[in-house]
Amino acid sequence: MRPSYVFFADGFEEIEALTIVDVLRRAGMPVVTMSIYDAPEAIGAHGVTVVADEAFDPDMIEDAEWLICPGGMPGATNLAENVTLCDILKEQNEKGEKLAAICASPSVIFGPLGLLQGRDAVCYPGMEDGLEGANVLDQRVAVDGNIVTGNGPASAAEFALTIAAISMGDDVSNEVAAGMLI
Repeated sequence: MRPSYVFFADGFEEIEALTIVDVLRRAGMPVVTMSIYDAPEAIGAHGVTVVADEAFDPDMIEDAEWLICPGGMPGATNLAENVTLCDILKEQNEKGEKLAAICASPSVIFGPLGLLQGRDAVCYPGMEDGLEGANVLDQRVAVDGNIVTGNGPASAAEFALTIAAISMGDDVSNEVAAGMLI
């Protein structure tokens, strides 16, 4: 199984980022956390410092199953300002490979990159203007083709379980959810 990458930038939403990593690893998916900086550390929106598995290394990301952007502010903005990461996200989409973003990231990163044109999507309430060209839904998680979007911290587990279900099947996702009492 190919690795999936969760990107960390200063100001990331801790609940979203760590829930995604935890749930996907419980599902048996190889997940690499990657800071977008030269060092692996990133400081969350609420002052939690996380040491990612890797500092930013675009060459590692070539054969990713999923590229996942947690939300949080200014975390989503910091991710969006990394031109190399944005180019990698666009290339992943052009190949029809899997992408996911939650909270502010669908509207701050995916929308402006044109990744959501004509697709169903959700984001943090009040940020819908950034979902450029998307069919904005009123639900927690949206799946459209190779892209999964989520609306915020309270939806982090459902968002991650959706990703797990796509990659590992409903049985594995349901087993993880049951083990977490979800």
